Amino acid sequence: MTFATHPAATLPAPRSSVKYLPVNLFAAVMGLSGLSMAWRGAGTAYGVSPVIGDAVGVVAVIAFLVLAAGYLAKWLRYPDAVRAEFSHPVARNFFGTIAIAILLLSSVVGAHHKSLGQALWTLGSVITVALAFVIAGRLLHGRTEAANVVPAWLIPGVATLDIAVAGGTMPMAWAREVNLLAVGVGTMIALVFFTMIIARLIRHDPLPAGMVPSLIILIAPFEVGFLAYVNVTGRVDMFAGMLFYSGLFLFVLLSWRVFRRPAPFAPSWWAISFPMAALSNAALAYAGQGQSAVLTWLAGLILLMLTAAIAVLFVRTLHSLFTHRLLAG
Repeated sequence: MTFATHPAATLPAPRSSVKYLPVNLFAAVMGLSGLSMAWRGAGTAYGVSPVIGDAVGVVAVIAFLVLAAGYLAKWLRYPDAVRAEFSHPVARNFFGTIAIAILLLSSVVGAHHKSLGQALWTLGSVITVALAFVIAGRLLHGRTEAANVVPAWLIPGVATLDIAVAGGTMPMAWAREVNLLAVGVGTMIALVFFTMIIARLIRHDPLPAGMVPSLIILIAPFEVGFLAYVNVTGRVDMFAGMLFYSGLFLFVLLSWRVFRRPAPFAPSWWAISFPMAALSNAALAYAGQGQSAVLTWLAGLILLMLTAAIAVLFVRTLHSLFTHRLLAG
């Protein structure tokens, strides 16, 4: 996978500042955590060593700590910049990536330290529900411009579904009710927002080039919904299979649009990582319930695609950071 080189690459490197740290970069933690979980799941399907998943998990934790420290510094030094992001009709949805990152890290960390994993899941659940109320509630004020109805709107809904994705094995007596609440709220938000986004894509101007990678987010309600449903019900049934194949169909359809003429690299490209990770984890879970060699092969192919995509994104992000372009104003 390659990305077009930005024209600014030939200009002198600008000055970096934490003021320009974008909240959507937390999507990198989501993608890395999802990749860690996928490689851990591959151990059952293909006998892969857990070392790969654990190593990626360590990178995810380090990335979260670095980003959290950076964004906290931004909040303390440039509070107006944070308020501007949280008030922006598009950017504010990416605050959900922080909540999802915490929820997914609860699974990554919980595999080695159950108490810490449970604490992270509880914290992530509280933040997620609060964000869902705030961000979804703002939309009820009306007068939303069509240009602002973008795939990023789905992030708060997907975040709610992720409560059940990460909380399926939580031992607390109240965890089941929280998971049911999450699936109910997440499904409602995802259905409403997905319909609005599809209508906008059909009836209005195409997305700006920089937002095109976010189209992959459209598969997230189906694949995250699959994982949440399976975790809550404890089985992979016909309905789960339909969710999986719906997301797979959308991924194939949208990939042609996103990757055929890729937009210049930017942090927004990380938007492709977690939906792809959700698809990979769902494919592994679905293949694990059947005896089909085709499904097993397909799950392996998706895992390799996910690994390649995140490797490219990770290298490009580090290059952008060290050339002082990632945090440039």
